[in-house]
Amino acid sequence: MNTDHSAALRDTLLAARADRRPLTLVGGGTKAFYGRHSADGHGRLDTSPHRGIVGFEPSELVLTARAGTPLAEIEARLAQHGQRLGFEPPHFGAGATLGGTVAAGLSGPRRPFAGSVRDAVLGCKILDGQGQILAFGGQVIKNVAGFDLSRLMVGALGTLGVLLEISLKVLPRPECERTLVYALDTPAALAAMTRWCREPWPISGLAYDGSWAYLRLAGAEAAVAAAERRLGGDPAADGPGFWEDMREQRSRFFQYPALGGTLWRLSLPPATPPLDLPGHWLYDWGGALRWLRSEADPAVVFAAAAQAGGHATRFRGGNAGDRVFQPLAPALHRLHLDLKRRFDPDGLLNPGRLHPDY
Repeated sequence: MNTDHSAALRDTLLAARADRRPLTLVGGGTKAFYGRHSADGHGRLDTSPHRGIVGFEPSELVLTARAGTPLAEIEARLAQHGQRLGFEPPHFGAGATLGGTVAAGLSGPRRPFAGSVRDAVLGCKILDGQGQILAFGGQVIKNVAGFDLSRLMVGALGTLGVLLEISLKVLPRPECERTLVYALDTPAALAAMTRWCREPWPISGLAYDGSWAYLRLAGAEAAVAAAERRLGGDPAADGPGFWEDMREQRSRFFQYPALGGTLWRLSLPPATPPLDLPGHWLYDWGGALRWLRSEADPAVVFAAAAQAGGHATRFRGGNAGDRVFQPLAPALHRLHLDLKRRFDPDGLLNPGRLHPDY
């Protein structure tokens, strides 16, 4: 299906602006849990009908699609040409769309080795809070001079504009992938992952579940085989399944109710020693991304992440009105507010989704 729904989206936004009625942006609904929840009484702006791949140049490694295009459709099209999205995005459900993926700004296990969502975005077209359709960036890999506004939309959760169209850099699929496992305690696993990341191995995934370190190799058959011989370890029983379950949060850590607690996502320098926070831990991105299930007070988690030189996000669970994202320094918070006012001066688009006063 290929449908340009931008005129209808603009009409809905302009009608809401005339009534001064805030709008909740919805697509496939698979990331609705993420971020703060909008207040009752908001209108809805559904981007899912605005869909279709509008440009794809396999030889240029660039794809452009409308925001409501299902992520599965994009990945299937890329697979036909031996290509994929480098940042390995989580779907969290069959209805995942490109717009929701970019708006949430979430990347999978390959992110430290192939780049993030933000790294992949070349350009976009948005509908701002005044009903203007704006275009940023372009459809070539080297096209930006100065501040790249298209990448500003990544992770903004629709608070700065309604994503209409996104151009992405894509990557070739590797010739082969294999996963090795190592029985290690936490300090040894962190040290090993830090060491492996500093060496020129063809790594595409590096995680630790508290007992086993998982190392995924990807590339030419000869390079992967040579790395296996040097790195040792044992072949994983189901390497692809492990990484897919990590990406989609289907592993025991995410699904087992007895572990309890709020699910936290902490981004830290990869060599950071284990934090003194109670709960259960899972490490990804070679230690740079750490998942924590804990009953700890949110202020304690935020403070620990900041002290370690990183930031924390309350990913799932907790009270709906609680703070979700790491508190910003005053100057940075003022900058965020200024951007919000410039793109959405009436505060119509997903108000409060990122911060209470945003």
